[in-house]
Amino acid sequence: QVHLVESGGGLVQPGGSLRLSCAASGDIFSPYAMDWYRQAPGNQIERVASTLSGGAPNIADSGEGRFTVGRDDHKKTVDLQMNSLKLGDTAVYYCYVEVGKSRVYWGQGTQVTVSS
Repeated sequence: QVHLVESGGGLVQPGGSLRLSCAASGDIFSPYAMDWYRQAPGNQIERVASTLSGGAPNIADSGEGRFTVGRDDHKKTVDLQMNSLKLGDTAVYYCYVEVGKSRVYWGQGTQVTVSS
């Protein structure tokens, strides 16, 4: 079993920044993916950022140039730095871990609200 703990959501004005963190614990071993997804009200869930053991991180088009993702395999953490936030970035953000393409785990979600 894998347990995910997310933190860092909140309320921010347009143009502001937030940093989301996710820490994994439990039965997790390489290779594994640690991603960030988000879901806005009425919208489908979408992947925001992805990282894979030994691979380059990837940011979705929606966050290109504004979001960066960093992963620490030793600590089993993944952080999402979000800058220049827009109203459209308002969503619940979820940490996602996929271990060996067979086991999938989701965090509880953290709310990000961009509002003036």
